[in-house]
Amino acid sequence: MPEDSYHRKLKIKIDNYIQLVYSFAKKFPKDELYGIVSQLRRAAVSVMLNYVEGYARRKIKVKLNFYEISYGSLKETKYLVYFSYKQAYINKEEYKEVLSMAEEIGAMLWSIIDSIDKQIEQENN
Repeated sequence: MPEDSYHRKLKIKIDNYIQLVYSFAKKFPKDELYGIVSQLRRAAVSVMLNYVEGYARRKIKVKLNFYEISYGSLKETKYLVYFSYKQAYINKEEYKEVLSMAEEIGAMLWSIIDSIDKQIEQENN
């Protein structure tokens, strides 16, 4: 079954987000390699990995669980990016760019989560 355009667009946006996170994490201080750099990269990739795994699942509650984990990882990256900005590891423009991307991805993920919640609610009534 072909992927619908909404999911395809979301995957592209998440991939672009990960690429951006990786690009600016390269500039962080070397002593942060096993600290914030590692955690930020892991969390960013987790957004995609959990999204893709959820998309591949058949059971609706399992899908929901993975989408929620993906959303949680996105929120984690948002804080780590904020922390990075406060530590002056990234500049204001980079911060605004990545935050804007995260907000857009978050809205799309939340839309999916909300839709599944409503579907489960209808099935339970």
